Amino acid sequence: MNVYNWISDNYIEIFGAVTGIIYVFLEIRQNLWLWPVGIITSAVYIWVFFTGKLYADMSLQVYYLVISILGWYWWIKGPGFRNPGPENVSSREEDMENLPSTADNKPLRVTRITMKKGIILLIVFIALYTLLWIILDRLTDSPVPEWDSFITSLSIVATWMLARKIYEHWFLWIIVNIAAAMLFFTRGLYATVVLYIVYCVMSFVGLYEWKKSMR
Repeated sequence: MNVYNWISDNYIEIFGAVTGIIYVFLEIRQNLWLWPVGIITSAVYIWVFFTGKLYADMSLQVYYLVISILGWYWWIKGPGFRNPGPENVSSREEDMENLPSTADNKPLRVTRITMKKGIILLIVFIALYTLLWIILDRLTDSPVPEWDSFITSLSIVATWMLARKIYEHWFLWIIVNIAAAMLFFTRGLYATVVLYIVYCVMSFVGLYEWKKSMR
């Protein structure tokens, strides 16, 4: 099979790989446009993973669509509205100026994970992993239910952390990207393997850049 035929047969996967790389680049830059790009990428990979019989990963892309909408909203809204205190209100004009509005929103900033939140997310991961493994093993023809479940569960947690701009989500992506590249290689999704190798490299860059932004 020559290169032209391979591209013709896998153009959807290649398109998804390209938009996926753009997505991670925008994520590193903390650019709001990462969310609409993520929606496009997820839609493409719903089809790619369905045809590859990677059902948990396909379901994960549906989750990505939903969390991309929420992340878009959270990144715009920030941590919340400013509430005017009574000491700042001395006239009707000042009242109007201090009413909560979109202009008063502070952008969501990068934060570190707390011990309490980390424990909760660990419990969520274990529960998701166990549930997905049982479902894939007993109800589908997935050839790798344990790996599919692991990647999907960890990605769900990492994506939620990204939507909340929690710095440590990059460590989870490094693990996910390495595991996913190995899995997709066994399934013959070579363009996606390249994508996840690039993801892994970019995850280290993301660690560095987000740490700088916290300073």
